[in-house]
This record gives sequence, C-alpha cells and structure tokens, in this order.
Amino acid sequence: MSEVPGSGRFEGAAGSPLAGRVAVVTGAARGVGAALARRLSDAGMLVALIGREEATLRQAADALPGRSLCVETDVTDREALDHAAREISTRLGPASVVVANAGIATGGPFVHTPADLWQRVIDVNLTGSANTARAFLPHLMQTRGYFLQIASTAAFGSSPLMSAYCASKAGVESFALALRGEVEPDGIGVGIAYLHWTGTDMITGIDDHPVLQALRRNQPRFARKVHSTAEVSGWLTSGITRRARHIYAPPWLRWCQPLRPAFPALVSRLARQELRRQPPSRLAAQTGVLGAGGRADFDAYQATTRPPRPDGPTRPPRPDGPTRPPRPDGPAQP
Repeated sequence: MSEVPGSGRFEGAAGSPLAGRVAVVTGAARGVGAALARRLSDAGMLVALIGREEATLRQAADALPGRSLCVETDVTDREALDHAAREISTRLGPASVVVANAGIATGGPFVHTPADLWQRVIDVNLTGSANTARAFLPHLMQTRGYFLQIASTAAFGSSPLMSAYCASKAGVESFALALRGEVEPDGIGVGIAYLHWTGTDMITGIDDHPVLQALRRNQPRFARKVHSTAEVSGWLTSGITRRARHIYAPPWLRWCQPLRPAFPALVSRLARQELRRQPPSRLAAQTGVLGAGGRADFDAYQATTRPPRPDGPTRPPRPDGPTRPPRPDGPAQP
C-alpha cells in the first residue's frame, strides 16, 4: 500500500461536486478502471486504486493529478479488503464513491474450460463485487455515498463460449438491484453501468473466437464500434456525478432495455448457426483467460493454490507425533 501525492495537473475540478471527496475503484491497474481513476482525479477526487498488479497499479496512480493511494489487494479476499477499507479511511478519509469494476473473463466452450478457471471468473466478478460492497458500505453510510456496479451487455443476452463471464455479469446486475432496495433508505445511491464493446485488453483478439465474431458481425454497424476507455470513463464519471441509477456506455444502450426479452433467442439462433460451421477442435483451442489483466490475476491465484511440487521442500514432522525408533540399518523416520 503506497500513497501518491499527485502531479497537480487538474483539468476539470473547478466547481465539480466530486471535488475533495474520496473514490475507491477496484480493477484500477489498467483498462476502464485506470481510465476512470484518472477522470475522477481530474474532477478533484482523492482516489484509492485497488488491483492485483502492483507495478501497473503504481503507474496508473503516478499519472493522476490528485492525491491517491495504491492498494494491491485481491477482491476475493474479504479480510484483505476490510484492511484496505480501514487504511483508506485513515489516509484519505471515508469513501463517497465506490466502483466495483474488477473483472476477468475466459473464452471457450464450457466443457473444455477448467473448473477452477470458470470458478475464478465467478469469484472475481460476482463475489468480489459483493466483497467490495460489504467492505465499504460503512464508508458509504457515513458519507451517504454512491456505489457503482460495473456490469455489461453480457447481462442482456448470454453469449456461447463466454458462460462464466455472462453468468457473473447477470449476477452482478441482480446483486446491485437487490442492494439498491436495501440501502437507498439510508441515503446510499446504487448505480449499474452497462458497458458494450470497450477497447481493453480483455477484447483483444476476440474476433479470433468464431462464434463471438459472428455475433458481432450480425450486430448493426453502429453497435460494432469499439469505444475507447477514455470515452467510457467519461460516461461513467458523468453518471457518478449525477448518482445515476443506470449508466449506459454508449448512451444508445438505454433503448435496448425494452428489447431484452428478445435477445437470448436471437443470440442462441445466431450461435447455433455458427457452431455448426466450426470443428470442435477449433473451438476447444480458443479456451483460456482473456487479456493481460485476467492472466495476471489467474497466475497469482494459481501460485497460491497449487500443491507443492514433488521435488519441493519436505514436510516437517508433526510436533505432537512420536518418532519411530531408528531401524538397525538406517536413520530414524519422521
């Protein structure tokens, strides 16, 4: 955990209702999280950046004009998040804005996706968002603040080859709607942001997935556009300033809400057509984590969960277990 004083190059803080308040952004090492941290800092906020990649997180913080705090934390670790919340309150003050943005994705057929990878996507995207809310709700109750849940158009209609990601994003939407009903009487606002194609490393190479490529190809031309993280963070910041209940990035997505009942059937029909054209071997070959941020998270997760290698250090004897007497022809056994 390290504090960064800021460069002092503010762009739009004058008169901003966010100026002087504290924001927390998870998944802030890169992509939308890093861009949003920059926008909120430009608006005069003190920003706490939470993420898994310490060096990349520090680079993002160094680029901010205002004071910030870097917190290398896994959002699936409740104890670590609780500690981060206490440190942020001590160093910057209680948060007025909390953005549950951390997320990873995996592509490929469900049957070929390792169970621990599928579970990790759910743990980071859904459980991690709930952990974030749980850790910072005491802040938001104190400040009568605003919680923003980053969702996706994946919540509108689930896409084949993205089962874990779609399930998690539908889940966070439902979680945020339920949370809103519970905390709004306490003066806490809850928003849901629906992001479409956004230029992060998560979608780099997504057109290599044949079914996803077909789904995108069959969208209207305006809907295929990939929006920059700068554009998306601008829409998010505008919504945060207004404490919006829904934020659409891009804004035309709001007109898709009434059409949502039709999306699952439409997506399924297009996917079936494309799946029939593809050999199973090609689909299986596309299985894996999407993007550098996702790979960094899963590598760190595996490093803490893999069993020791057979040639690794030996396990020490139990302190309460008796040792066997030495055999006549050899040393004592543990």
